[in-house]
Amino acid sequence: MKSYFAFVLPSLLAYALSGIYSIVDGFFVGNAVSDAGLSAINVAYPLVSVIQALGTGIGTGGAVLWAVRKAGGSREEADEYLRGSLILLAASCAAATVLGLIAAPAALRAFGAAGQVYDYGLDYLTVMMAFSSFQILALGMIPVIRNSGEARFAFLTMLAGFLANVFLDWLLVWVFPFGTAGAAYATVAGQGLSALMCAIFMIRKGLPGPGHCRFFTKRAVSIIRIGIAPFGLALTPMMSLMLINLFSSRYGGQEAVATYACIAYAITIVQCLLQGVGDGSQPLLSIAYGKGDRDSLASTATLSYLTGLAVALLSTLALYLARGSLGALFGASAQVSTLVAAVLPLFLVGLVFYSVSRVTTACLYATERILLSYICVYAEPVLLLVLLLILPVFMGQSGVWLSVVLSQCALAVISLAVRRVRGL
Repeated sequence: MKSYFAFVLPSLLAYALSGIYSIVDGFFVGNAVSDAGLSAINVAYPLVSVIQALGTGIGTGGAVLWAVRKAGGSREEADEYLRGSLILLAASCAAATVLGLIAAPAALRAFGAAGQVYDYGLDYLTVMMAFSSFQILALGMIPVIRNSGEARFAFLTMLAGFLANVFLDWLLVWVFPFGTAGAAYATVAGQGLSALMCAIFMIRKGLPGPGHCRFFTKRAVSIIRIGIAPFGLALTPMMSLMLINLFSSRYGGQEAVATYACIAYAITIVQCLLQGVGDGSQPLLSIAYGKGDRDSLASTATLSYLTGLAVALLSTLALYLARGSLGALFGASAQVSTLVAAVLPLFLVGLVFYSVSRVTTACLYATERILLSYICVYAEPVLLLVLLLILPVFMGQSGVWLSVVLSQCALAVISLAVRRVRGL
C-alpha cells in the first residue's frame, strides 16, 4: 500500500499540473492580448497536442519495456530498450521540428483561423514547433524516471517547468507585450527546464544514454506498438473536444461552444488526474508482470481502480458544489454561466465511467496487452462520433451533451469486459 501511493500520489500531482499547464497560456493571453489571442491559442493547440502526445507515447512505450525486462532479470535487454526509446525521441525531435514548422500555417487554416486569429496563432505555433524538442524530450523522459522508482523527482521536474512557465508568461505577456509568441516562449522554456532536469538525473543515475542499440529496428517496433496506446490517451481528449465543438456549433451555436469551453477546462483537469492514477500505477504493474507475480499484479490493479473511483467521486462533488461559479471563473457571460451550472452535472456522471476505462487502459499497456489497449483508447472518439451523428438529429444540443456521457459509459463497459477476459 505504501509503495503504491509513493508512485501514484506524485503522479497525481504531476498530472494535475499538466491539466493546469494546458490553460496557463490561454489565461495570460486572454487577459493581456484580446479575444483573438485567446482564440489563436485554442486553434493552435491541436497541433501542439500531437507533439506532446508523441513524446508521451514513445517515452511510456520504452519505459514499460525497460521496467518489464528489468524485473524479469534481463537487464541488458532492458537497457537496449531504453537506448532505443531515447534514439526514437531524438529522431522525433528532428522530424517534429521540420514537419511542424511546415504544417503550422495549413493546420491553422484547417481549424478555421483567419485574420488576426491566424496571425497570432502563427506567432504561437512557430515558436512551439521550432522548440518542439523540449516538449518531446521532457514528456518522453519523465516516464523513464517514474519507472526507475523516482516518481517524486518526476513530479518535481514538472513542477519546476510549470512554475517557470507561469513566471515567464507573466513576464513575457503581461510585463513585456510579446503576445502569443511570448506565451509560447514561456511554455517551451518551462519544458526545456524539465527536460534538462531529466537529462541530468539520468546521467547522475548512470542510466543508459542514446548510444548503440542492438536490433534497433526490432526494439523500435516494440516501443511504438506499446506507445500507440499512451499516445492515444494523450490525444483523444483533444479529438473529443474538437468533435464536441463542431457539433455544438452546428446545433447550439456559439453559446453552446462557450458553455462547453468552461466545462472542458474543469473536466480536463479531472481527466489528467485519472490518467495520473493509471500512469502512476504503471511501473508497479509492469514490474509485477515482469516478475510473473500475479498476486501483486491483481492487488495493484484493484488499488488503481479504487483510487480512480475515489478521485472521480471527490472531483464530482467538488465540481458540483462549484457549478454556479465555474462560468464566471473563466470570464463567461451570465447566460453562459447559467448554462454551465445547468449542464455540468450531466458531464459529472461520466467521470466514474471515465475512471474505469483510463485505469483499464493503463493496466493493459503496462502488461503488454497491446491490441486490447488500442480498443480501450481509440473506441472513445469512435463511439462519440457515432452518437453525435445520431442523437443530436432527434434531440438537438441536448443530444450532443448526452453523446459525451453515453460514449464514456459504453467505453467503461467495454473496458470491464476486456478486464474480465484478461483477468486483470
